[in-house]
Amino acid sequence: MTTIHTLVLVLHVIVGVMIVGLVLVQRGKGAETGAAFGSGASATVFGAKGSANFLSRSTAVLATVFFATSLSLAYLGGQRPVARSLIEQTGAAPAATPAPAEGAAPATTGSAPGEGVQQGAGSQTGSPAPAGGDGG
Repeated sequence: MTTIHTLVLVLHVIVGVMIVGLVLVQRGKGAETGAAFGSGASATVFGAKGSANFLSRSTAVLATVFFATSLSLAYLGGQRPVARSLIEQTGAAPAATPAPAEGAAPATTGSAPGEGVQQGAGSQTGSPAPAGGDGG
């Protein structure tokens, strides 16, 4: 998160808590003003009209600020950098298959049985050497 994103988020939380507090302090339609602030003392604190006008205007201003910070957070949250793959982040190319070592005979495969199989050095006839040793 960037610094501006963090500041807007902190302001958003503070404004949200203040809205909750103002809504809880406001009186309902059927409630008396004296129940919230004492017997008629609210007229001297908030003016001649009492607390209703001050609290409702404050709530409206805070709601506007809350709406603006919500839009700002949505805009800032949408501007994240595109996630790259791990290969792109390291800058390394994928490893290629290793080449065969010099002097190594290539592996041959044949379609018929026995084809492509190298014969033993002592055998000249093409038949497999006996398993028991020198044939004697």
